[in-house]
Amino acid sequence: MSESPYIHNVGMQNFQQLVLEKSINKPVLVDFWADWCQPCQTIMPMLAKLAEEYDGKFELAKVNADQEQELAAHFGIKSLPTMKLFFQGQLVDERMGAVPESEIRAMLDKHIVSESDKFMQAAMMAYQQGQTEQALEMLNHALSNDPDNAQLKVTIAQIVNAQGDTESALALLDSLDEEGAKLEAAIKLRAEINLAAQLADLPPLTEIEQRLEANPQDLEALMQKSRHLTAQGDYDSAMECLLAIMRIDREFEEDAGRKGLLELFDMLGGEHPSVQKYRRKLFTLLH
Repeated sequence: MSESPYIHNVGMQNFQQLVLEKSINKPVLVDFWADWCQPCQTIMPMLAKLAEEYDGKFELAKVNADQEQELAAHFGIKSLPTMKLFFQGQLVDERMGAVPESEIRAMLDKHIVSESDKFMQAAMMAYQQGQTEQALEMLNHALSNDPDNAQLKVTIAQIVNAQGDTESALALLDSLDEEGAKLEAAIKLRAEINLAAQLADLPPLTEIEQRLEANPQDLEALMQKSRHLTAQGDYDSAMECLLAIMRIDREFEEDAGRKGLLELFDMLGGEHPSVQKYRRKLFTLLH
């Protein structure tokens, strides 16, 4: 048995203390094993190596299933090795068999809170309490220590954009790598900025309505109306305007109706009911 402070032999007597209580603050991976189990002997060194490499970000609890039959029965252990991950006092994930190291890492990483995450959580609490400068200071400090953290960049971009500094927000979005740019929050923020820019020089809605009354197929007026409706939060009506443009002329401003719909989809996110409704309408129109 390793003398690592992050690896423990666990049984019924100390399970509460070494697994459930410890898991309140960090993940605890419980490895059910036995001497006769060859896959167990294969996976043990890998788990020990990970415990050392992660340097206390999670702890490894080893349960000899032959010696701790009551504990194994309590958790319904039917094959070995079985690994169960506890976090915040709850069972959150599990694996059976000699799974590869990459799979164990992925399971752990989902529940390990990094220092950057802690800074971000504290900063967002400050921001929600109106302490914007303090929040940005904390976030920028975290980013200086973790310069490739895409979520940090997007969070800072959201705050500075809300403060009216669109240029800095776009600079942060432009600095994201390919994976970071695919974050839903990054896509939504860029769409919001683009739509806000489109609203800047619009004529009044009453003027646009008069033009459409005179000519219902005034495509520029339909596009402008969709942007006004978006600003008002009337997304369904805005999307109807964009569909109308597509029905009348797909070549208008290089398929601006479809592009406008896709921008709205990005801004609202895939789970928004209007997006789900109008994705179906767009599909029907295209096919």
